[in-house]
Amino acid sequence: HGHRSGGIIQCIKRGDTASVQIHLQELNVNCLCFSFKNLALVLVGFIRTETQCNLLKVSLRSLRILSRDKRVLAPLVTDSALLTLAKLAGLTSGETKEELSDPDLNFYDNIIVSLAEAKLVSVSASASPPSSVQFYELRLMFLMTALRRELRGVSILTAALERCLEVQWKDQYECVLDPAAPLISLDASQRAVEILKILFNITYRTHRQEPKEEDAAQYRHLVAILRLCLMRKCVLTEDTDELQGHTINLLSALPLLCLDVLLQAPLAPGSEQLNGVNMDCVHNLLLFMERRLEQGEKVKEKLTPIINLLTESCRAHRETRKYLRNQILPPLRDVSQRPEDGSTVKSRLVRLMTHLDTDVKHCAADLIFVLCKENVRRFVKYTGYGNAAGLLATRGLLGGQCTPSSSITAHFSSDSDSDTEEYRQVKDRINPVTGRVEAQQPDPMEGMTEEEKEEEAKRLIMLFSKLSREDIIQPMGVNSEGRLVPMAGLKGNSITEEGHSDSENECEEEK
Repeated sequence: HGHRSGGIIQCIKRGDTASVQIHLQELNVNCLCFSFKNLALVLVGFIRTETQCNLLKVSLRSLRILSRDKRVLAPLVTDSALLTLAKLAGLTSGETKEELSDPDLNFYDNIIVSLAEAKLVSVSASASPPSSVQFYELRLMFLMTALRRELRGVSILTAALERCLEVQWKDQYECVLDPAAPLISLDASQRAVEILKILFNITYRTHRQEPKEEDAAQYRHLVAILRLCLMRKCVLTEDTDELQGHTINLLSALPLLCLDVLLQAPLAPGSEQLNGVNMDCVHNLLLFMERRLEQGEKVKEKLTPIINLLTESCRAHRETRKYLRNQILPPLRDVSQRPEDGSTVKSRLVRLMTHLDTDVKHCAADLIFVLCKENVRRFVKYTGYGNAAGLLATRGLLGGQCTPSSSITAHFSSDSDSDTEEYRQVKDRINPVTGRVEAQQPDPMEGMTEEEKEEEAKRLIMLFSKLSREDIIQPMGVNSEGRLVPMAGLKGNSITEEGHSDSENECEEEK
């Protein structure tokens, strides 16, 4: 401050009024910040002592206002200050000390455990704090868990979710699903959604990882509870949709190997099944995707998580792929309309394959491609070459290669793709670009001799060559790697060579 004051005096001597004004403003700001930091420090020390209720309220309100300025946060984010505030909020108990900077004191663990065991998971209606208070507790828990970044946070949050939904266990990774159980209440569904959000934020990096045995057991325990979230209903339909949406987001963030728990439930009367495997959970995921496809709102935000989850599940579990293929891509019978026309799940997904958003069209195409076992011929058969070209070009499969270029190992079975009798009858009349039977068009070369047809073909070649040389069009072709490249870059380009050799004849004909 003394240095700043000296600078102001020098500016006054030079008559530099603009610099004087800038210096004064900076000095005022620095003085205010310095004063506010001191005020915050004094208030934290004041609330640590036993004070009257009205004075405590005023002090906490003042600290709340001060905390809005990032420049004065330093006194409020110390371990001692946080523990003091947590104690006043009833989130933890114990003595608070003036200095609490030892990282080995498990400071954050104490708060997290007290949140999970004391406040958050209280199932007694009379003992439960208001919903708004519980949401603040959950967000504080997220802060503490994020600071620790350990699996312990996942374990505590899983326990919180388990108590929130009053989960009962039938086996190690199987929850009791009672059809007569009451619907999930509004407060319980809101708390569960908050927990799912926090779990997603601390686990989203684990999707591609292969967890250790102990970690995998913890994640499978969580997936078993998430299966229950997908199978149960809330009081309000909107709450059910929201709960399932956040459950799907979390499932897409967990290690893929741990999602096998979704298929391990024993069969029950009326269960969806395939080869003795319970498909109830997969069926609910499919119904959820159908609802989102019908809504058509916020496509990228609401659809890509469920589509990506089903795609990855199909790659990892062949039973899931077979079941979804039977539901989404049944054997072709009626090919009188384009694949994208209609209101079926397949039609809606094919329409998304030409969506303006690249992420949306790629994830929709990827799901159908995986359902076709990444077989190019089968993929084109169900979608039409025009709709399939985007994904095939991206993966270098325009040449029709059947070997998938995906780096992800897929477990595909050897089930056949037999054509129906209706499809075989019209197979030769199907337009591969549109994927449907087109109305018969008159033959433009009808009545022409073979020599006339050959001359017409040469004339068309020369016209294309001329348009290409004048950069009006750029003929494209597929190279040996299945990539779309300019024809000029391909070896053995007969069109270009023949066009150059006949250039003199072309000029004579033009004259």
